[in-house]
Amino acid sequence: MKKQIQACIIDDEQDGRDYVALLLQNEFPDLHITFQGRSVEDAYVYLTKNSPDIIFLDVQLTDGNAFDLLSKFKTIASQIIFITAFENFAIQAIKNAATDYILKPINKIDFISAVNKALENIKKNKNPVHAPIHNKISLPTLQGFRLIDIENIIRCEADSNYTTFYLSDKTKITVSKTLHEFEESLSYHNFFRIHHKHLINLNYIREYIKGKGGQIIMMDHSVLDISVRKKNEFMEKIKYLQ
Repeated sequence: MKKQIQACIIDDEQDGRDYVALLLQNEFPDLHITFQGRSVEDAYVYLTKNSPDIIFLDVQLTDGNAFDLLSKFKTIASQIIFITAFENFAIQAIKNAATDYILKPINKIDFISAVNKALENIKKNKNPVHAPIHNKISLPTLQGFRLIDIENIIRCEADSNYTTFYLSDKTKITVSKTLHEFEESLSYHNFFRIHHKHLINLNYIREYIKGKGGQIIMMDHSVLDISVRKKNEFMEKIKYLQ
């Protein structure tokens, strides 16, 4: 039997919740709304016990904001679609792994596009080969697999069809999989691909050196190039780490 996609709506305004529910009913009748709430506390209580596939999340809530809520969780596996009247939260939403960001008043086409994106991500992640298990990632070995704490990964380096993981205990693990196969799942844990060869844990950056693309020095003393096309996006991300 096909599992029904579950969604919840967190918005401090009843009209906002009703309109999202109406759009879902009309455009995505197979989605099941399991919860509606108006505050950080409402949502926190629900999300500690449930893991909906999609969260429609207003930024400004009755007792705080969406980022106050998300900060209470180490990770949230749900697809998060932010809905807000304020443009200035876009970068912060991206930092919090937003699936999409919709401005009020909601444009129906934008809404449909965002939900379709979330559904596509759910489909892709349904059985990912190397999906993180909570705060760990599975790395294949000749004998089976090895579970690694994601927070202990400093960086990943691509070499053709191989990827080497550099860990905080100064060990490294090389697996016969491409870096691309790990990139999406690790991106939810503050990793960013600065170059076609390098996927880094932003928490382990020691220093940035200016240049055309620039370079970064990691906590393991490695010096890595940033590709020119990735520089602007990288600078936006580290802005919120300072």
